[in-house]
Amino acid sequence: MALALYRKYRPATFAEVVGQEHVTAPLMQALASGRINHAYLFSGPRGCGKTSSARILARSLNCVDGPTPTPCGKCDSCVALAPDGPGSLDVIEIDAASHGGVDDARDLRERAFFAPVSSRYKVYIVDEAHMVSTQGFNALLKLVEEPPDFLVFIFATTEPDKVLQTIRSRTHHYPFRLLPPGTMRGLLEQICTAEGVQVEPPVIPLVVRAGGGSARDSLSVLDQLLAGAGPDGISYVRAVALLGVTDASLLDDMIGALAAGDRATVFQAVDRVVEAGHDPRRFAADLLDRLRDLVVLDAVPDAVAKGLLDGPTDQLERMTDQARSLGTATLSRFADVVHAGLTEMRGTTAPRLLLELVCARMLLPAASSDLGALLQRVERLERRQAISVAAEPAAQPIAEKPVAQKPAAERPVAAKPAAPAPVAEKPATQADPVVPARPVEQPAATQVTETPAVPEKPAVPEKPAVPDKATAAERPAPVGGLDVAAVRQIWPEVLEVVKRERKRTHALLLTSTVATLEGELLTLSIGSPPLARMLSEQSNVEQIRSALREVLGVEWQVRTTVEGAGGAPSAGPPSAAPGTAPQRSDPAPATPTPTPTATPTRPPETSRSSAPPSASGSSEDAGGSDGPPVPEVPPDYDDGPEPDPRDDPYASELIDPGPPPAAKPSTEDAAISLLQSSLGARALESGS
Repeated sequence: MALALYRKYRPATFAEVVGQEHVTAPLMQALASGRINHAYLFSGPRGCGKTSSARILARSLNCVDGPTPTPCGKCDSCVALAPDGPGSLDVIEIDAASHGGVDDARDLRERAFFAPVSSRYKVYIVDEAHMVSTQGFNALLKLVEEPPDFLVFIFATTEPDKVLQTIRSRTHHYPFRLLPPGTMRGLLEQICTAEGVQVEPPVIPLVVRAGGGSARDSLSVLDQLLAGAGPDGISYVRAVALLGVTDASLLDDMIGALAAGDRATVFQAVDRVVEAGHDPRRFAADLLDRLRDLVVLDAVPDAVAKGLLDGPTDQLERMTDQARSLGTATLSRFADVVHAGLTEMRGTTAPRLLLELVCARMLLPAASSDLGALLQRVERLERRQAISVAAEPAAQPIAEKPVAQKPAAERPVAAKPAAPAPVAEKPATQADPVVPARPVEQPAATQVTETPAVPEKPAVPEKPAVPDKATAAERPAPVGGLDVAAVRQIWPEVLEVVKRERKRTHALLLTSTVATLEGELLTLSIGSPPLARMLSEQSNVEQIRSALREVLGVEWQVRTTVEGAGGAPSAGPPSAAPGTAPQRSDPAPATPTPTPTATPTRPPETSRSSAPPSASGSSEDAGGSDGPPVPEVPPDYDDGPEPDPRDDPYASELIDPGPPPAAKPSTEDAAISLLQSSLGARALESGS
């Protein structure tokens, strides 16, 4: 039968005790100076070396060279008290869990006065001393207070508070502690090397965490893994399956989905946990451990160097990125929610349901009114604002370039609003050569000479929408801090904006994910080709772009791809690109001015405006002009005429709209207009 590892590698001297230097160093000094006490109390968690240290102390006291901190290991006492030795008659170990009554205490008191058989001291090691009854402690009280010179008591317990106060006050108390992860990892690697077994690097942290800082528990777990190891040693997959812990990749998926607000992936991870047969409570505990590590990494970036965290290098790098993507307030709230969920899971009959509710609480900070949820929402807003501010420097120099470096006459779009300034100095009968693209707008330009609002019209190009539409094709993507991970983090905000504006587009986006971000091109991935075609419709694309503009302040193109289709896009029409819908940068060819006989003209604003344009050089009111007539609308005499469909949709922003509409025509003018439209009457030329 193979000897258990915790017995095979039990320390034989104080120098071999690992992780308890705060206890072994004072004991070794006391042995070296000969200041031996008659009673000791060793307390601490299970498996941290209390009983082993008590045996080493008895061995050091009874060594032929003793009392000494370094037993020789050759004398009869040292050989008998060795880890694999038969034991000594003068060193008695008592299990107080089964011998803690008053009768057992009386029997011990009667035998304690007999001198040792062959050793210097007679040592009683009382294990699990907190199990001794009050009557038993009272029976031992006088003996512990005034023992014979050759008698030494060593009490070992995990609960020193349960030891009678009068007994504790007569002992030297040495508290033992759990082993830190770094120390435990070194011990396990040393034992694996001694056993000649290959162990994958991620396995050791699993054993350390499973042992919980207890050397005996960790060695028992390692012994179990060694027993089931194959020719290639201990693999990570087998260790995860055997120990029942959560795979690190599953925790990574859960943390990544929580950071991105990906609800589908979060609940898929819960489903994977249940389908694999894992306990939801254990998954929640492992998730809380991961959140604890992320909180430490967020608070102490060099936690690995300081020994606060231990694990494989690649996993620690992923955890650092996760802590950076979540933020302090979010991590703190997630940990609080999971901790509260673990408390609720105790004794529940539906642990999966509670785990899913915990995940829903983490995904919906707005559903809670506590301070943690408020801090998480504020932190999300701050991070979004920081991303938007980081994106502005990349877009600002190019947005200012058409205004600061190019003259107004050279800009393809802004040249039209800049033209009225020089026109105001020209005669009313002179044609304007600066605006060849839209001669039909010349009447509005010539009317500027007769209206006092001319100096205010060049201010139109200062509207932010016009330069953005004109230069969007030339502007690079504002990626001053934006990447696909940042977009995924802000994506829930985009979905909320889309949901507020158009629920149909929001329903389609719920089945899609952010795939890539390449410059100004954002690619969305969706699993169904029909849904991809629906999402690629112009109305949906424009709604997504509008939400991106509102949330991030960017002008991006959006395309849709089908998952597993090799990235073939199912994009919307080319007009979805900013600045390309109206081809305004290309000057339109000059077209002949429509005449009153070819195109129905609007009824004149005054009684003299019915004459041909060449008959007079001016009109009696602001409604008349010497240029070509303005395209007419049906004679309903509304104040705001509807634009001609042939006109540019942005003409109202780029050209001078002309003077305010004239007053409603008089009764005489209305009668003349009715004769013209109904009977085809024509005004007589003067002199006919």
